[in-house]
Amino acid sequence: MALPRRTVALPGQRRTALASARQRLMVVLLLFVTACLVIGLRLIDLAVLHETDHAGPVAADVPARGAIVDRNGVELADTVEAVAVTVAPRKLVGDPHRLAHALAAILPERTEAELYAELVHPGAFRYIARRVLPAQATAINALGEPAITLQREPERLYPNLDLAAHVIGYTDIDGHGRYGMERAADAHLTGASTRGTPVQLALDSRVQQALESELAAAMAKFSALGAAGIVMDVHTGEVIALASLPEFNPNAAGHSDDNSRFDRATLGVYELGSTFKTLTIAMSLNDGFIHSMDQKYDATAPIHIGRFTIHDDRGHELRKWATVPEIFIHSSNIGTAHMAAELGATRQRAYLDALGFLKPVSGELMERGHTLYPPSNNWGEIATMTVGFGHGIAVTPLHLATAYAAVVNGGVFHPATMLKVAPGQAVPGRRIFSEKTSDTMRALLRMVVTSGTGRKANAPGYRIGGKTGTAEKQQGGHYEKHVNVSTFAAAFPMDAPRYVVIALLDAPHGTKETGGFSTAGMVSAPIVAKIVPRIAPYLGVAPDLDHDIDVSGMLGLVEKAPEKE
Repeated sequence: MALPRRTVALPGQRRTALASARQRLMVVLLLFVTACLVIGLRLIDLAVLHETDHAGPVAADVPARGAIVDRNGVELADTVEAVAVTVAPRKLVGDPHRLAHALAAILPERTEAELYAELVHPGAFRYIARRVLPAQATAINALGEPAITLQREPERLYPNLDLAAHVIGYTDIDGHGRYGMERAADAHLTGASTRGTPVQLALDSRVQQALESELAAAMAKFSALGAAGIVMDVHTGEVIALASLPEFNPNAAGHSDDNSRFDRATLGVYELGSTFKTLTIAMSLNDGFIHSMDQKYDATAPIHIGRFTIHDDRGHELRKWATVPEIFIHSSNIGTAHMAAELGATRQRAYLDALGFLKPVSGELMERGHTLYPPSNNWGEIATMTVGFGHGIAVTPLHLATAYAAVVNGGVFHPATMLKVAPGQAVPGRRIFSEKTSDTMRALLRMVVTSGTGRKANAPGYRIGGKTGTAEKQQGGHYEKHVNVSTFAAAFPMDAPRYVVIALLDAPHGTKETGGFSTAGMVSAPIVAKIVPRIAPYLGVAPDLDHDIDVSGMLGLVEKAPEKE
């Protein structure tokens, strides 16, 4: 009978087994400690910055919103991480009265009564505050109330405060675009495939700052209700700057009023007065009704038609048969009305339609005003005459900018765009005027600044050309005799135009310096004279005192015009 075999553990094997056991135990203990440490850190993170009760929204589910930058890559809007304070009222442990008092000391923007109402609300989840400062978040967490949690959420930040606020716009508390390019480009900024790519605007922050600065100074000087301004590339339609005053801070858009949020450049529609005379003469030239600059029109007396009378402003009366340059430079309503009547309603309407005046202005912004103009069945001789000098039709300043660009750039209309256009990628325009018409209009516009009502817009070396426009403002269904919308529409340099500049003041008041006048030649033309030298270096336009557009052939056809319009 065989005996069972016995295993005998040798002393060396026992030591090896014990060492292996100790090693395994140390590894297990190390893993346990590490796991505890990770869990502990995670619990701290959750307790301080995350909502543990998923009754509220989950910040991680909100996609990061793309940035908005200017044409040079300067950041105009971006998303940063902020903190929201939430409460689960049903799980409240502490005394709501004492807690509301403590919170009110940390959150001065909310009253103790408001905070108490949130703490005792019957719902399962309430926001106490959003976008709190780090120091406030730390103080709230130190209160030790388990029902209150801090939650990360994205916050839209506008680092330049109110700069270009009407262009950039703003988002609501939940990150949805509600105004400006934030609204217009919302799909791009939040799209899964595009949100990492910023929206690049045509806007130049430096030009924008100069435009806003000069408009604000003029608005204050003349106690105006508001102001608007535009700088546009005449060859691409790019809006290099667009301003509406008063402005608002998009970081706190809810604290602004309706007047400051109203975009006077794209949403406001105005009768822009004599700036339309530029278009009427361009139309008449282009269709052959004006054969030469010495062609004359009857400006001897007011025009009586039906129950209406068309007359020139006091101090602008020509009282003679006047040449085309005289009518333009003296800004004669009578002479321009005769030109418009000769052109006819059908041609006038067709040109205005081609220039975009009969529909909302082009461009990506959704804040666009509806133009006001005579219905086709009532666009007769009277309407044709008055529209010819900018009365009876109301458009936005951006409409005017795109039309002037077509007048001076060789005759091609380009729709306005708020987005940067890559070199050679401009949207093909459509021809409205011939190059010959454009050449003639550039000379006429330059003469307005050198010899006419726009002399205060002159800036040596920059060859500015433009046209004044002073229109009585409609209020309560009737025109106010002493309340104006004063506009100067300009371009530079006129021998090779590159940019259009619009400056508008809404209801300015005359001063002792202007002799009490609030007309465009006195209050708006000087704005352009100050803006152009400031922005030209950024735009690559150097002053040149040795060159100018040739107007010698027209100088003998005009008499010196008064400055007051």
